[in-house]
Amino acid sequence: MTIEQAGKDHASWVAQVQEEALEPDLPICDAHHHLWLDTGHTGWPYLLKDLHADTSAGHNVVRTVFLECDAQYRKTGPEHLRPVGETEFVAEQAQISAASGQAEISAIMGHADVSLGDAVEEVLVAHEEAGRGLFRGVRFITAQDQHPPLAMGSNRPMDDPKYLEGVRKLGALGYTYDAFVYHPQLLELGAVARACPDTPMVIDHMGGFLGTGPYKGRREEIFEFWKGAMTELAACPNIFLKLGGIGMPMFGFRWDKQERPPTSEELAKPWAEPIQFAIEQFGPNRCMFESNFPVDKKGTGYVVLWNAFKRIASGYSADEKRDLFHNTAARAYRIQTID
Repeated sequence: MTIEQAGKDHASWVAQVQEEALEPDLPICDAHHHLWLDTGHTGWPYLLKDLHADTSAGHNVVRTVFLECDAQYRKTGPEHLRPVGETEFVAEQAQISAASGQAEISAIMGHADVSLGDAVEEVLVAHEEAGRGLFRGVRFITAQDQHPPLAMGSNRPMDDPKYLEGVRKLGALGYTYDAFVYHPQLLELGAVARACPDTPMVIDHMGGFLGTGPYKGRREEIFEFWKGAMTELAACPNIFLKLGGIGMPMFGFRWDKQERPPTSEELAKPWAEPIQFAIEQFGPNRCMFESNFPVDKKGTGYVVLWNAFKRIASGYSADEKRDLFHNTAARAYRIQTID
């Protein structure tokens, strides 16, 4: 099967469930999405036109935040500077988005090896020069697990002095640090936040609440551990939390294996309790919803996903929703807030 056919087949599967957007006027800053020209992490391309097809499908998505995903790295030059190619690529796409009248890519989170310590500054300067005013910081993935399908690239442990030095350098230069860990590592991440109090940190994907492999069938046990970890992390004022990633298979709900994708009610049912607990701990002013598209597109459509989030957040006030759906992301990534 060709890449193009795989993408078309999946689009047909997603299209089986159609919903009208709930609260269609609510402004949204999609706090986490990707772009790539090749097969990326889904098996097919996801271009700016694909992003705009999703963001214009019913919800009022006005801004987005791009997160690093190994796209368009430089092919030559020093290894530590090759990720700057991704920022160059996305900055060009962002400029096109700004002139399109559709959702605007308003912030770029690139990749840099923070375990370089203070020397990471060279990479940050290069990203800043490439970013056309949109570079906001770095995501450095430290997620690790012994279960092979959950393996990530090797990196230094989170208590390594050089790693901590690099995270502090981000904050000293005014940048944000996005962290992706799995739930067993959350207490380690809390130690990082306390050791680097001047660095704004954003925890991706609900703190990596796993449900596959050795974690399958242990949801209640894991939920209790996760709640304790979230409570501890919420005590760190420099931490923000992304509410999303719920469509990824590693979270244990294999919606991608169903004959039909889930409805927004089916998505919201298992995730309302953990998301609402997280909001209670951190407050709406430190929580932000994210699509994680197109990775989460493997399990659901864009309109349906945001409908699920709006169902989960239905009990919050207008000001709280403004934070959850737009302004928290805007503050974390230095984007204009809305009144």
